[in-house]
Amino acid sequence: MKHILFTQIAGKSVGYYALLGWLGAFAAAAMGATWYMEHNGHYVTGMDNQIVWGMPHVFAVFLIVAASGALNVASISSVFGRVMYKPLARLSALLALALLAGGLAVLVLDLGRPDRLIVAMTSYNFKSIFSWNIYLYTGFFGVIGIYLWMMMERRMNRFTRIAGLAAFIWRLALTTGTGSIFGFLVARQAYDAAIMAPMFIVMSFSFGLAVFILVLMAISKGTSRPLGDAIMGKLRNLLGVFVAGVLYFVVVQHLTNLYATEHHGVEAFILLNGGIYTGLFWIGQILIGGIVPLALLYHPVTAKDRTMTGLAAAMIILGGLTQIYIIIIGGQAYPLVIFPGYEVSSSFFDGQINAYTPSLPEIVLGLGGVAIALLIVAIALKVLPFLAESLADIDIDPHYVAPPDVIVETMDDVAEASNDEKASEPA
Repeated sequence: MKHILFTQIAGKSVGYYALLGWLGAFAAAAMGATWYMEHNGHYVTGMDNQIVWGMPHVFAVFLIVAASGALNVASISSVFGRVMYKPLARLSALLALALLAGGLAVLVLDLGRPDRLIVAMTSYNFKSIFSWNIYLYTGFFGVIGIYLWMMMERRMNRFTRIAGLAAFIWRLALTTGTGSIFGFLVARQAYDAAIMAPMFIVMSFSFGLAVFILVLMAISKGTSRPLGDAIMGKLRNLLGVFVAGVLYFVVVQHLTNLYATEHHGVEAFILLNGGIYTGLFWIGQILIGGIVPLALLYHPVTAKDRTMTGLAAAMIILGGLTQIYIIIIGGQAYPLVIFPGYEVSSSFFDGQINAYTPSLPEIVLGLGGVAIALLIVAIALKVLPFLAESLADIDIDPHYVAPPDVIVETMDDVAEASNDEKASEPA
């Protein structure tokens, strides 16, 4: 592999400033939505005292989970020694930090009283997984910050593998903590499962890599930087493996619940008679987010088409949002089983399926978190050298072999130059 040169983007084009403008507008709209919900109360949203986690939580959890997965590429380089991924490691770590910042911004702004975060940061109940996550999220920023420093400071490069290993372990703990939020909630029939933690880890691999691929393709096209087929092929195959892994864990989760009689009700709700949730599960999560992307990524006709790879990544992101929507909203929509074996009804809607319709302010706030993450990436790329100048096969693939026509052309050039040199010699 040739020496890798990292540079900033120029950031002087009309397109770049237009991008900043659009992202800034979404972030500003999210602040306006936050003020509207805080000023008027959460009754203006679709949330109520039955469904207390709404659309902002769907976006927040997706961004947090994707942040862990976006670090995959850097981990493959530093921890597993795959030198071909080294030119992408800095961008991978940057995207991980940005996605986590966007997700946490949505969480904080959805509190209704953002100042209450101070209470969560100063008073800890270690029987609550939320207290653990305060350390996991803030620690992630610190660990990844140090990891980036090791990569970007030449004097510290010898510590990159150690920092990368620490970041790899921390990101696994972070995603385990996020999945455990649901796995530890024994009161909810749809949540109470130990498989939530490993399933969220595999989900992070899939969602984060899908986001990374789209960002990488957009940056390469926008900055006219070469992006070789070799690295795209490896990322594409890796993404397919992760998507298949998510489908596997989903199947295991539902088969396990179907084995236990106490979960038959919630399984019937999600898989058969849950209305919008059943449709979202089969069409949004399984078909759009799993089966179709796998076909696009591995079919001989579409596998080498970058447009199809981008489409598959976009569908995985859409399917991921749908999956988290079903976990969070669908899990709350199914009624609490307060008295097992009995039917419960009261004026407080006990025993009834809870209705929820996302409101515009909630959706705007969630999209604002995505905009904040992308805004951080766009500005950072202009300020610091996160991008390799070239990702062409000849520059990053250690096993690169020039095509036969190129080799023949090169040999002809050498022979021609040699003949010219002999002709120019004095008689």
